[in-house]
Amino acid sequence: MPAGAPPRARDATPVAPLFAATPPFATHRLAVGDGHVLHVEECGRPGGLPVVFLHGGPGSGCTPGQRRLFDPGRFRAVLFDQRGCGRSTPAGSLRANTTAHLVADIERIRHLLGIERWLVFGGSWGSLLALAYGQAHPDAVSGLVLRGIFLGSAAELRRYAQGVATPALRAWQRFAQAVPHGERDDLLGAYTRRLLSRHPPTRVAAARHWLDYERALMGEAPLVAGPDPRQLAKTRIQAHYLSRGCFGDADRLLAGCERLRHIPGALVQGSADPVCPPQAAERLHRAWPQTERVTVEGAGHGALQPAIAAACIAALDRIARRVAAA
Repeated sequence: MPAGAPPRARDATPVAPLFAATPPFATHRLAVGDGHVLHVEECGRPGGLPVVFLHGGPGSGCTPGQRRLFDPGRFRAVLFDQRGCGRSTPAGSLRANTTAHLVADIERIRHLLGIERWLVFGGSWGSLLALAYGQAHPDAVSGLVLRGIFLGSAAELRRYAQGVATPALRAWQRFAQAVPHGERDDLLGAYTRRLLSRHPPTRVAAARHWLDYERALMGEAPLVAGPDPRQLAKTRIQAHYLSRGCFGDADRLLAGCERLRHIPGALVQGSADPVCPPQAAERLHRAWPQTERVTVEGAGHGALQPAIAAACIAALDRIARRVAAA
């Protein structure tokens, strides 16, 4: 391997399967203000190494499959649905819903559960949120594992919405053609207006086009029916965050990595990720060179894709060992 080249995952196929599906050993409803109530669940071993999982989206919520990334005999895994999404209420609420609010929520959960320090594992949008949280509360973080890096820059957002170098060209063309020609130079703005419209049919039609484009990038078939309430909430929250640059600044986020240099970290990135291409991971690694960088050759975006899941599980193992040895 050339000097300076990022390490590859040890194998393109899983070295370990997802762990067995297990139900949470505890669930909580946490009121965090402004009418928001979060769904929080704890999985694995009550006395295990604490780790908090930050889901993507924004607005996607957690799924039972994501619990299977954590060894139930080793970790006390905390998963929660961020404001307005999943099982948190009220669904789709944008009131007091910003990155800073979510960072504060993570701290509220940590205090609720009596956890001194924990690993933070975030993917896609969750990687940005993990960086923001880690920089705000470095003393609460024992390690960071980030997957499918997203920094929220204008270039990333434009690349996604405008279909720059997209492998799902036909899906993007359908996505673009769903709005009038005069609005196609700013598809994120065009879809934000529709997804946040007060006219329900407009919202539903826009959400379906938005989700079908996303599903095509993930290698999934289009929706067979209209979006359900959870999907509508997700697209509403995504439009709210993405149209505002995720309430942050990518350059400032990278500069803030100075506060993380003492924390063990790993970056897991699919080389063929069409949602969060590798350029953001490269920028982050330059800003935070102490991290272990794992490139999964030929892999895409989804955390539960076998090769990506295996790389994430292995990275969690390595970072947990470093934490235990510290």
